[in-house]
This record gives sequence, structure tokens and C-alpha cells, in this order.
Amino acid sequence: MKLKAILIFSFLFITLFALSPYCALSAEQKQSFQFSQDRQIQQIKPKKPVKIKLHRTPKGEYSWDLTGDNIDEVVQADRRLRKLLKLE
Repeated sequence: MKLKAILIFSFLFITLFALSPYCALSAEQKQSFQFSQDRQIQQIKPKKPVKIKLHRTPKGEYSWDLTGDNIDEVVQADRRLRKLLKLE
């Protein structure tokens, strides 16, 4: 048990000693990092998907509510639903 503890301690000590130069940055290296803000990147927003609420009447007929930010995507979703449900 004592030998196992010594081996673990020595392994940790050697690992920390070997990795210490990579963790310690000089003052010049720390100052070389510069951050800037790009206005184009800030304005990119992910597209919101079209939300579809599908309803079925007791007669077996379908209706739906579509909501979304892009009207072209809403119209495309409506056409696709009509095609899938064979209403056209």
C-alpha cells in the first residue's frame, strides 16, 4: 500500500513538473492576446423555424396554424403540408 501511494505521488509530481512550463505564460505572451469586436458577427442571429400546430377534426379533416418570422418559409411550410396531406 505504501509503495502504491509513493508511485501515485511521484507520478503526479512528475506530471506537474513537466506541464508547468506550458501553464506559465510570460508577460509578453499574455499581452500579445488582443480581442476585438466585429459588428458583423454580433448581428448574426440564428433562424427561427416555422412553428406548426396541426389540428384534426372529428370528421378526419386537418387544419393548422403556422407562425414564423420569414414569410417565405411560412408559405413553403404551408405548401409542403398541403402536399403531404394531399389537399392540393
